[in-house]
Amino acid sequence: MADVVRRRRRDGRGGEEAAHAGEAGRVLTDPASRNTRWVGITIDCANPTRLASFWSAILDIPATSEHGDDPGWATVGSRFDGWPRLTFQRVAEPKIGKVRIHLDIAVDDIDAGRRRVENLGGRWSGVRHDYDEGVVMVMRDPEDHEFCLVQFFR
Repeated sequence: MADVVRRRRRDGRGGEEAAHAGEAGRVLTDPASRNTRWVGITIDCANPTRLASFWSAILDIPATSEHGDDPGWATVGSRFDGWPRLTFQRVAEPKIGKVRIHLDIAVDDIDAGRRRVENLGGRWSGVRHDYDEGVVMVMRDPEDHEFCLVQFFR
């Protein structure tokens, strides 16, 4: 476990904040003391409910009702869970071209992961990379957003 250190605040509030000594001497701020934090990723789509259902099943994280009954929004996970949530936002524009950000999903078995994605309505793009440290398959969700399944060799 990393050592906890104290450091002076740089945000003008005075005092000290808790931090953890990380790799290579970096100081990692205690999440409870940060002013900003990553709470999620929002994905533009045509059918938020459909994509939330797909990603909920892939990640084994429940869909939530953080946006109420608004059909233009759906969420997997919660901003209160302690890890980033996925939010799906209905937009009128269709997806055009490759998105320059994607999710990497670790799986224990790349072939079983592919079958699961396909059974849930996603598909394999046809791109597979075999590396010394593992295998990566580029997949697409039901609305054609790219993501990768990654099987790391231990």
